[in-house]
Formats: sequence, C-alpha cells, structure tokens
Amino acid sequence: MERGYRLNVTFVDGTSGAVDVSCLIISDSAGVFAKLRDRKIFAKAYIEYGAVTWPGGIDLAPDAMYDSIRAAGRWILGPD
Repeated sequence: MERGYRLNVTFVDGTSGAVDVSCLIISDSAGVFAKLRDRKIFAKAYIEYGAVTWPGGIDLAPDAMYDSIRAAGRWILGPD
C-alpha cells in the first residue's frame, strides 16, 4: 500500500495537525479522490473558502478536519 498522501495544516486560531488521506486515495472506492494518486496533482492543494482544495473541485470538509485535529492532533481519512 502506498502511503504519504499527507498534509500539515494550521487553522487561523493556531490549531495545527496532520491530515492523512492515503487510505482514501488508494482505496478501490476512492471515487473522485483517485485523481490525487498523481503526486503532481496532489501537490497542487490550495485553500479555497477555508477548505483544502485541489483542481477539479475536490475538497475536504474543514469542520470535520478541525474537530479531529483538535481532539487527536490528526485526521486520517479512509473509504466509507
């Protein structure tokens, strides 16, 4: 299993932690997130309206990310 699809994030209030989307991206049920297997596309992450976003409208839920990082210092996403 390929790993390493991780981001370090910091919110405006100083809360910071790691986001690991490796399991989600490499899963058979990755859906639109499968596009992020291409490391060049994954590296194009940016912030739009407070959400981590990639070209093509792929984004992560900032509220869930914040809550998980506040509670555990990290957010690990996997297939549902």
